[in-house]
Amino acid sequence: MSPTVLKEGPFRLFFFSREESRIHVHVSHPDGEAKFWLTPTVALATSVGLSERQLREAHVLVEKHLEEIRDAWTHHFGR
Repeated sequence: MSPTVLKEGPFRLFFFSREESRIHVHVSHPDGEAKFWLTPTVALATSVGLSERQLREAHVLVEKHLEEIRDAWTHHFGR
């Protein structure tokens, strides 16, 4: 299961239900995917297929929706 947190433009932000406990979000794009840690600050963990520009856009999107992502994480995982 991978619940979607939000969709904006070509990006989809989501979680995998059975993954590590450190808070993070996955960002999908038609060209590839990235994973961002949310603590202690938003930071790129991994990426595949995305350009530097797309990664910057994804990073801005995660920062913009950080509270919403954290709330969704807490609601989904109960932490």
